[in-house]
Amino acid sequence: MNIIHPVTAKIKRCSDILLASIGLLLTLPLLPVIALAIKLDSKGPVFYKQLRIGQSLKDRTLLFNMIKFRTMRTDAESMSGAVWASKCDPRITRVGLFLRKTRLDEIPQFFNVLKGDMSMIGPRPERPGFYQTLEDAIPFFADRTYGLLPGITGLAQVKQGYDTCIDDVKSKVGYDHSYCLALTSLSGWIKMDTYIVFATLNVMFRGRGQ
Repeated sequence: MNIIHPVTAKIKRCSDILLASIGLLLTLPLLPVIALAIKLDSKGPVFYKQLRIGQSLKDRTLLFNMIKFRTMRTDAESMSGAVWASKCDPRITRVGLFLRKTRLDEIPQFFNVLKGDMSMIGPRPERPGFYQTLEDAIPFFADRTYGLLPGITGLAQVKQGYDTCIDDVKSKVGYDHSYCLALTSLSGWIKMDTYIVFATLNVMFRGRGQ
């Protein structure tokens, strides 16, 4: 069970609102350009909503609709159902591949942060279709978001990238719990979040996303 310092929790939420607002202002000129590129590249909507697992509480686990720029064909899972993305995934569009590598597809998630569904930094929000399987296969999997909002980026995301199988998720759980431990003190949280911010920028500018 995660024990987050109450002062850290309050400051973290305030910083989320501030950073998400700044992020939206800075990326505002990119939004119409990205939207046009998506529409010209493939048929379908500009945005893509997907149900995700949110914060875990004592009596329930929250769900929310995460919004991203669409990076796959509209029929990506019409036959297969929920599956992990893979390297050189044929479902990903040309523009979608660029957006994923630079993490620009995640810009709309700033709205999720402002709504309180997500944090700027935290564990990756998992899909309900995978959740029970992962909880059965990985010890303490559910504890990773206890009292903690999932994040747009996080220690696991910058260390490992996207999940392609259960083994990838197993590796990420350790990173998620390491991040949670850093939140037990204000200084630990500041050091950890500062590291993750710079690591995320490195991923974006070097195009290391998937």
